[in-house]
Amino acid sequence: MGRRIVTRSRLRAVIGNIERELTVGDDGLVTIAGAAHEVHAIGQGVWRVSAGANSVLVHVAPDEHGYWVHVDGRVHRVEIAHAGAEPRRQTGAREHALAAPMPATVLSVVAPVGQAVRAGDPVLMLEAMKMELPIRAPRDGVVTAIHCREGQLVRPGVTLVEIT
Repeated sequence: MGRRIVTRSRLRAVIGNIERELTVGDDGLVTIAGAAHEVHAIGQGVWRVSAGANSVLVHVAPDEHGYWVHVDGRVHRVEIAHAGAEPRRQTGAREHALAAPMPATVLSVVAPVGQAVRAGDPVLMLEAMKMELPIRAPRDGVVTAIHCREGQLVRPGVTLVEIT
């Protein structure tokens, strides 16, 4: 039996202002900042990520410039580039916007316009793939606009709430 050759790609992930180097092997092993994670596809856009005894489900939805990643009740905007490439920078308006990570239905608006929120507070509750997805404030601020209503079907990457 021949020896299996594992190819690796060195990438850089940018999440907000945090940048991490990734090494991705075709064997399903992803190393992030020196920590190894086993990654297995469960379905379209759904992955099981394991590190030791810990395991989480991760939902990923691509858009034109990167990915929306939902893990452990939090939604992150992730851009991936090859190591050494210059990352794309967000413009001011995008920095204050929250969007759905995947096609979803708005269950409820938790924080109305004018409400102060702290980082991690739920702002909206969505439902996708029979799961409730809280959309949480990425930082302290005030809800300045809501661009959706309860019962509305929303697409990934479309601004739903603005926080300044």
